[in-house]
Amino acid sequence: QVQLVESGGGLVQAGGSLRLSCAYSRSISTINAMGWYRQAPGKQRELVARETSGGTTDYADSVKGRFTISRDNAKNTVFLQMNSLKPEDTAVYYCNAVIGVYNVHYWGQGTQVTVSS
Repeated sequence: QVQLVESGGGLVQAGGSLRLSCAYSRSISTINAMGWYRQAPGKQRELVARETSGGTTDYADSVKGRFTISRDNAKNTVFLQMNSLKPEDTAVYYCNAVIGVYNVHYWGQGTQVTVSS
């Protein structure tokens, strides 16, 4: 089990920036991957960014060059820095952890990001 608590969402104008944080309750050494997903109204949840335990990162094409995933192992926190935000980035953003040999997914409660035009 792992607890994930997101923070940092809010309302921002197009072109602005936000940084999301996700505090997790387990050593990163036991986590296979940490990531961020988002779900806009009427749409399926989609991967935004992910970092594996080996350090490999993946980004959705729509956010490449604008978003950056990073982590602070000492503080058990993963971040999503979002720059040059667009209205289409508006969604609920969820922190995700993949744990164990069966790659079980755990989710945070979500944080709302709203980008106004």
